[in-house]
Amino acid sequence: MATIKSIYKGDLRTSAQHLASGNTIITDAPTDNNGKGEAFSPTDLVSAALGSCMMTIMGIVANRTGIDIEDMEIEITKIMAAEPRRVAEIVIDFTMPTGKTYSDKEKAMLENAARTCPVALSLHPDIKQTISFRY
Repeated sequence: MATIKSIYKGDLRTSAQHLASGNTIITDAPTDNNGKGEAFSPTDLVSAALGSCMMTIMGIVANRTGIDIEDMEIEITKIMAAEPRRVAEIVIDFTMPTGKTYSDKEKAMLENAARTCPVALSLHPDIKQTISFRY
């Protein structure tokens, strides 16, 4: 059974609907690849998926162990390569919530959760994942 239905809308734009919720995502090709750049590109979504997956798995660990990570933020930088055009590197900078302290054990658990999330483990090993944490 499908979980997503996508439609090509023309002009290098797609619409993807999450069937269970009805939520929709629009993608555009980026301006440097003949597109309008008015929405996330598919490679932007790959990068965002990695960050969201990392935060989600960290949240599962945090909930299970009583660690407070609410208001944690990430900034994601996607670096493209040419020949062939592909994602070469995804840089994710975590900023942990201000005013909260974490033990070395808690930091290790959270960082391990991020680095071993399903998306991180599913990406091709040629895609460099550069991850940093600011506590």
